[in-house]
Amino acid sequence: MKASLKNYRQSPRKVRLVADLIKGKSVEAADQELSFLVKRAALPFQKLLASAVANARQNFGVEKDNLIVSDVRVDKGVVLKRFMPRAMGRASRINKRSSHVLLVLSEKGTKKSETRNPKSETKAKTEKAPKSKSTVTKAKKPAKKLETKN
Repeated sequence: MKASLKNYRQSPRKVRLVADLIKGKSVEAADQELSFLVKRAALPFQKLLASAVANARQNFGVEKDNLIVSDVRVDKGVVLKRFMPRAMGRASRINKRSSHVLLVLSEKGTKKSETRNPKSETKAKTEKAPKSKSTVTKAKKPAKKLETKN
């Protein structure tokens, strides 16, 4: 259950601040957080979240209460290059950056399945094998104390 926002005209660095706030939260909590957030990217994120919830309801029949924000990805978009006149006839470049945002929702009950590594299991079995008598070492004698005369 996804929704995406392409070519949003704000720097990805600033947009990631908002994305990190809502990642891993329930849809209700994320919406509440975005409504009180004083960042320019909060309103587009709120619209994107509403779009993702609508996609989930329409395509998968999942209710809003059962959804969490599982992943938010903010990637670099197109960079508009502009120039500003400077002293002595020079020009300096101004980069107007944009962002691509991908928001992924998942249901609360589902988790990613953990895959077992079969090599680690066989390694653990070999470590538990009994040691042979030849590898047993003798205990060392304690060191003697030096006596000092006063």
